Amino acid sequence: MSFWEVFKFAVRGVSANKLRSGLTVLGILIGVAAVILLVAVGNGSAKSVEDSLKALGTNTLQVQGGRGGATGYRTDLTLDIVKALQDKESAPDVKSVSPVVSSSQTVTFGDTSYDVNQVIGTYPSYFEASNSKVGTGGGFTDEDVDQASRVAVIGATTASEVFGTVDPVGQQIGIGGQIFSVVGVLEKKGSTGFNDPDDVVIAPLSAVQRALTGYGPVSSITVEAVNADAVASAKAEITSILNAKMHVAEGARSTPYQIRDASQLLATRTETAETFTVLLGAVAGISLVVGGIGITNIMMVSVTERTREIGIRKALGAPRRVILTQFLIEATLLSLAGGGLGVGAALIGGNFKIVGIQPVIVPSSVLLALGVCVAIGLFFGSYPASRAAGLRPIDALRYE
Repeated sequence: MSFWEVFKFAVRGVSANKLRSGLTVLGILIGVAAVILLVAVGNGSAKSVEDSLKALGTNTLQVQGGRGGATGYRTDLTLDIVKALQDKESAPDVKSVSPVVSSSQTVTFGDTSYDVNQVIGTYPSYFEASNSKVGTGGGFTDEDVDQASRVAVIGATTASEVFGTVDPVGQQIGIGGQIFSVVGVLEKKGSTGFNDPDDVVIAPLSAVQRALTGYGPVSSITVEAVNADAVASAKAEITSILNAKMHVAEGARSTPYQIRDASQLLATRTETAETFTVLLGAVAGISLVVGGIGITNIMMVSVTERTREIGIRKALGAPRRVILTQFLIEATLLSLAGGGLGVGAALIGGNFKIVGIQPVIVPSSVLLALGVCVAIGLFFGSYPASRAAGLRPIDALRYE
C-alpha cells in the first residue's frame, strides 16, 4: 500500500468524527496561540523598555542613594552634593545636574480627580537630560526654582485624564491639595508596558518640597555628561565627589550610593524582560502539553472504536507499519491543524495591545510552535498507534 493511500485512510479516520476532532484541534490551537502571543508580549515589553531607556540618551547617568553601608557613611543625597557635582573644576565632564524628588499624588481639576503615578520636583535641566520634550506651552525656569513658583508641566496621559478636551496650558490644578498652574504639556513618549512615562507631573524642586514632600534628601540625581564619549570620565568624577561628600574610605568595598548609566540600566532591564519572556513561554507551553494529552486520549478512543476495522485490515494482509503510519498521520494531522489555526489566531491577536503592551511576534517562535506541534503529534500519537499496530487479528476480529 502506497503512502498516499495510507494518508487518505488517515484523513478519513480524522473526519469520521468531526466534533471530536474539532475539539482536539481547539486544544492545540489555544496552546499554540498562547505560546506565540505570550512570548510576543514578553518581546514587546523588552522592546518598549529598550526604546524608553535609549530615549534617555547615551550620556545620562542616574545616582541613587540610601544604600546603607558601614558606620560613618552618609546615605542620603542632598543639595550640597548636587552643588558639588555642578562645580566645573571638580567635574569638567558633567554638563548638567538635576536633583529629583518624587511622590504619587492626586491631581484635581474641577470635579475631576486623578491619581498621578509620579509628581517630580527637579531643575529645568531635567527636561533635556531625561529627553522630556515640551509639546505645547513651555517649561519652567531657574528663576521659578529660586522663587518656588507653583508651576507644572504635565505628561500626555495626565493631560488626557485630567482635562479631556480642555487645553491644559494656563489652567490651575490641585496637586495634593496645593494649587499649581499648568505651563506646558510634554510630548507623548508612549507606554513601556506596565509603566507609563506620560503619567507624570514635573514641577520646580523647591515648590514640590515646600508644598508636598518637605525639605528632606532628594530621591535621585540625574547627571548628563557633556557627550557620550565622556560618560566614563564623568562617572569617575561623580564617584570622587560622592566619596568625599559621603565620607567613603578609599578602597572601600561597598558604597552608600549607586551610579548607573544608560547601558547598565538597559542591560538590567533587558535581562529582566528576557526572564519574563521565558517564564511566559513556559507557562503557555503547559497548555500545549495538555493539548497533546488530549490527542492521546482521542486516539486511544479511536483505536478502541476501530478495533474490528484494524483486525479486518490486518487479516487481509496490512502490515504493522501501515497501521502504525496511519494512526501517526492522524495524530499529526490533528496537531498540525491546531497549530496552523493557532498561528493564525496569534497573528491576528498580535495586532492588539495586551495589558498595555504591543506584542512583537518573532518568526522563530512561530516556526518553533509548528515544530512542537509535529513533535506533539508524533509523541502523543505514538502509543495509540503502536497499540493499534500491535493488535492480533484474531483478537481484533472477536472484539465487539
